[in-house]
Amino acid sequence: MLTHAQIWTALDRLAARAEMSASGLAKKAGLDPTTFNRSKRITPDGRARWPSTESVAKALAATGTTIDTFVDLIQDSGRIAPRAVPLIGFAEAGAGGFFDDGGFPVGKGWDEIAFPAVADEHAYALEISGDSMQPAYRRGDVIVVSPGAPVRRGDRVVVKSRDGEVTVKELKRKTAKSIELQSLNPAHPNRTLPLKDVLWMARIVWASQ
Repeated sequence: MLTHAQIWTALDRLAARAEMSASGLAKKAGLDPTTFNRSKRITPDGRARWPSTESVAKALAATGTTIDTFVDLIQDSGRIAPRAVPLIGFAEAGAGGFFDDGGFPVGKGWDEIAFPAVADEHAYALEISGDSMQPAYRRGDVIVVSPGAPVRRGDRVVVKSRDGEVTVKELKRKTAKSIELQSLNPAHPNRTLPLKDVLWMARIVWASQ
């Protein structure tokens, strides 16, 4: 039988996996920032309160997490078995043969790293090879990218243009005709790309820092 404590603990673990606080997770999910606060877990008369199914669903969607993974987080240990995630160097990502037109990893030449199960079975990792993304990412950092995760304003993303350029930026704005990208390094300019020139865009869901 599920308990209130198990569900709330799973939400705390979900926030930690996404490197956010409980209030940060709620805000990311489009909810009131206090939705998952501890003060909301008890009613004014002292009874335990369940989180709503709608708020849990929005939190899962915001973090690209499946219900199966959330069930794993409910378990007492809270541990998720690692799995092999394909890995290549960021400098190689623009070369042909590593991605299909939808941004999913394909072909040979990938290495692998062990990573706690991420919701997207098509997730992959890129190893940063230069210093152009400082201070956000440095040489040797590894970022995990989920091509199946929803992308929203403020997310850090990997974008591949139709001319083969691969870049990492923050999504500032998306319209029906273009995307506006903010550079992670203040020394580099922001970019605006017509949507017709964007082959794919995928959200970064984790970084080793």
